[in-house]
Amino acid sequence: MFKLAFVETKLLTREPGALFSLLIPLFILVVFGSSIEPGDTVLLPMALAIAVGLVGLYLLPTTLAAYRERGVLRRLSTTPVRPGSLLMVQLLLQLVLAVTACALLVTVAGTVLGAHLPTAAPAVALVFLLGTASMFAVGLLVAALAPNGRAANGFGVLLYFPMAYLAGLIQPRDQLPELVARIGEYTPLGAFGQSLRDVWAGTAPSPLLLGVMAAYAAVISVAAARLFRWE
Repeated sequence: MFKLAFVETKLLTREPGALFSLLIPLFILVVFGSSIEPGDTVLLPMALAIAVGLVGLYLLPTTLAAYRERGVLRRLSTTPVRPGSLLMVQLLLQLVLAVTACALLVTVAGTVLGAHLPTAAPAVALVFLLGTASMFAVGLLVAALAPNGRAANGFGVLLYFPMAYLAGLIQPRDQLPELVARIGEYTPLGAFGQSLRDVWAGTAPSPLLLGVMAAYAAVISVAAARLFRWE
């Protein structure tokens, strides 16, 4: 398992999508962060949600579907290293990448931009874990259904941008039609983004939205497990 994790880590560091997932949210934060008030509680949560969304909906499903397409999973099934071990390692590595991207955003925002940072660490951790779990579940479902890496990439993009719009990550929620904003709040990315904004504003995250993220994570993960094909 350790050797597999080492090899997969090397491959991930060479993956352009990993760099993309790190730099795009950072670019958004720096470009727009230079023109906002230090007490702003919207931009950094938005950048964090974008970072996790890119990893969950773009990098994770593309990697797993490409492995299936190239026969990696099928060949692993004939060795002592089972395909399930690769799946577990990939999930852990993608989680580390998401944490790294978010830690980079928080560090730059707090030190360079003087952005407001929340003090309720347990609430932040809970929201991050549930939001990441829900986004990764969607990514796993895409990987389960996509016939190859290119299709997974396309499906992920097709899901990401409508979700990002509904969540208010492309256009501020207060500029969206009320019905659209309300619907967007109950998507995985929307619930995640709104919960992040709540804890950044110093209020407790909505139990309903926490439940929404937990439900997405549980239900979609079960569906992805049932539909996932190793070859």
